[in-house]
Amino acid sequence: MGDILLARDAEALFWLARYVERSENLARILDVNATFARNSRGDQNWLPVLQLNRDQDRFFAIHPILTAEAVLRFYVTDRENPTSIASAMERAHENARALRPIIPSEMWAQLNVFRKWLHGLDKAALAPAGLARLFGRIKEACQTHAGITEGTLHRDQGSYFYRLGRAVERADQTTRLLDIKYHLLLPRVSDVGSLVDVVQWNALLRSAAAHHAYLRVVPGGVSPAGVAGFLLLHPSFPRSVAFCIGEAVRLLVVLRSRHGLTTGAGAEAELEQLQASLGTLTIEEILQQGLHEFLDRIQLRLITATGNLAEGFFNPSSGGVQAQASTGYPR
Repeated sequence: MGDILLARDAEALFWLARYVERSENLARILDVNATFARNSRGDQNWLPVLQLNRDQDRFFAIHPILTAEAVLRFYVTDRENPTSIASAMERAHENARALRPIIPSEMWAQLNVFRKWLHGLDKAALAPAGLARLFGRIKEACQTHAGITEGTLHRDQGSYFYRLGRAVERADQTTRLLDIKYHLLLPRVSDVGSLVDVVQWNALLRSAAAHHAYLRVVPGGVSPAGVAGFLLLHPSFPRSVAFCIGEAVRLLVVLRSRHGLTTGAGAEAELEQLQASLGTLTIEEILQQGLHEFLDRIQLRLITATGNLAEGFFNPSSGGVQAQASTGYPR
């Protein structure tokens, strides 16, 4: 591979990482929701999941009635839905196929096995009694991919674009997981501080693989401000938004300095500004201005940064990486 990386390959690596990360985090969101969707609100508990992904119109075009079964099928096995886990992994597989000369055979083989297993899921796999096991298997498969990639992918330009995609996607998905709690899991103000509230925040931490780390470093036990602050602002937890944005900035700096890429300044500036805002605000200030609104602004800035990355590195006319016509990878 040497020092030359085609723009289309950089793009494919970036999106391969994003689609695998997106699949894992969607499994986490659905797992959290399924755990707490058995109360008096019933199937209506699933509406915020559609809203977070802006999927209401697409969902109701094919499912006139909102049910847990329909939402789960829509987000897990429906390959016609571009935001489903099955669809995300199909696109990850397409990008991996284009990268066969670059990625290790172990990465390719594991993605093939995972994709085939997803294709084999039937209606019984989405039964309520088996959801925890199902989502656990999806998360484990995505983590296996991450482990294989970490141990086998050559550390050149391509690895930086792969890790950049993972960092951007993880930051975005952590905001969505946190938003679920504020908009779904706590429907009544009277529940704040109650036993059910504490249980829900503990479950959220576990879904973000953050429970152990949180208890190690945050004094005073589990609290809404503590959890929100940890997942948003902690500089050392690998799934916090601040950590992921810092990692994205670091990777861009390396790409533009060590590897001599002159484009991508717009993306770097956007992410540096976001990093600076996260570094100057306290969780109390964020909660005061509105957590949902703050999370929404982060998501919009990540969308802008992704557009800047595409323009700087993946657009054949930009001169980024080694320019070559794109083959039109799905987003």
